[in-house]
Formats: sequence, structure tokens, C-alpha cells
Amino acid sequence: MSYEAIMNAVEAVRARTDFSPELGLVLGSGLGPLADEIDTVAEIPYGEVPGFPVSTAPGHEGKLILGRLAGRPVVAYKGRVHFYEGYPMEQVVFPVRVGYFLGAERFVVTSAAGGLNPNFQAGDFMLHLDFINAMGENPLRGPNDPRLGPRFPVTFDAYDPEYLEVARRVARAQDVRLREGVYLAISGPSYASRSELRVYRYGMYADAIGMSTVPEVIALRHLGARVLGLSTITDMALADSTHHADEQEVIRVAEERSPVFRKLVTGIVAELP
Repeated sequence: MSYEAIMNAVEAVRARTDFSPELGLVLGSGLGPLADEIDTVAEIPYGEVPGFPVSTAPGHEGKLILGRLAGRPVVAYKGRVHFYEGYPMEQVVFPVRVGYFLGAERFVVTSAAGGLNPNFQAGDFMLHLDFINAMGENPLRGPNDPRLGPRFPVTFDAYDPEYLEVARRVARAQDVRLREGVYLAISGPSYASRSELRVYRYGMYADAIGMSTVPEVIALRHLGARVLGLSTITDMALADSTHHADEQEVIRVAEERSPVFRKLVTGIVAELP
């Protein structure tokens, strides 16, 4: 999607409200109810914003929420779109690019993920230290518009080191066990095979696996935004396990852990510089 398309969407949102967010919240599976805790100024279905893709995944309502959370002006994405839904990468990252140009230059990106690290367990939370893009596609592929960022952006320290410390401090204060690790993204929608899981864990040293997050993070870092990533470990994706969670189990665990995760994210939002 072009810079002009992004600005067209920005103007459409501004026609509904002059509210200016400073922080973006991408709400993954099970975290949608956090949007209900926002002191809402405007609520806009994705389908009413020009160029916005519409969520089709279970548990992703597809609304743009603008308002205040923990006293901070935020734009929250109540549900996201995924590459596996059939959207091209440039459309998958379109919403966060619009949020950036609305004023949100800081982002907390959340998701549900499968645990690859055998020391994890379902229901844990993981702080993202780094990512591996195993999706076979990159949202920056194609002609580069310098208004969106440099041709070859550096992705070292994609997750802001200062934000990592904030997340650790808030988790300690709330007595929440916060795992740390590397998030690996696949395109989906099929879950990984046993052999793929072995490669991801023992060849790539990934700690968690999912089907989202990485495209948004790449696009946001391209823009120069500061980013924090968090996941709920909804199931264990272990190659030698006799059990593999299905879609309903993933959603159930995400919803069960949602109250604690919402409190953690709200506490982090309150303290991010």
C-alpha cells in the first residue's frame, strides 16, 4: 500500500476524531477485552477505514479503538489480520503504518504463541528478545518509499532495550513470571510438522512460534517506531509430544490467561517512556 493510501486512511480516521495517540497496541488472541478497558474516544470498524484489511480469524473482532489507557493516549487494534488469511504483506502491515502516522511512535505488539522451549508451559507469558522471520516473505519487499523508512533497515535490537527493562520491572512488581525468548513466525495456516519444530528449536534456537507479529515489527522498525513484543504461550509445540493443541484450545488458554495478561500490559503501558 502506498504512502498516499496510508495518508488517505489517516485522514479518514481524523475525519471521525481529532484524538492523537502516542502509543499503539496490537491486541492478539485473548487480549481483545483490553480494548474494553480503554476510555474510548472513537471506535471504528476496520471496514470503514479506506485500505484497511478486515479480520477473518477467530477471536479477532476487527475494530480500531482510540482513547486513553492508564492515562496514555492510545490506538488499539482489537484484532489483527494475518498473512495466512490471504492478504499480501503490505496490507497486513497497513494498520500499524496508519497508526504510526496518526501519532503512535511507540507500539506494544501482542500475540498467542506455541512454546518451543521445553522449560516453558502453557499459560506462561513471554517477552520477545528477538525474532526469526520464517514466513518466506518480507513486508518491505518491492520498491522502497523513503517516507516510510530506509531501503535496508537494520533489525538489530528490534525490541527496544529500554522497553524490555520496563516490562521486566512491571512483571516483578505484579509477581508475574515473564519468560524471555525468541519468537519465530511461520506463514500458516497449517501448524508446523514435527521435523519443522525440531529445526526451529534445535537448529534456530527459537523459544516460541506463531503466525503473526514479525511483519508488524519489521514495518514499525522500518518507520523508526519503538517496539515491545509480548506473547501468551497458549500451548506447547514440542516435536515429540503426543498431543498438539487445536484452534479452540489455543483460544481457551488465551482467554483464561487474559485477565493477568491485560493487567501486565496495562502496567507496562503506564510506564513506557
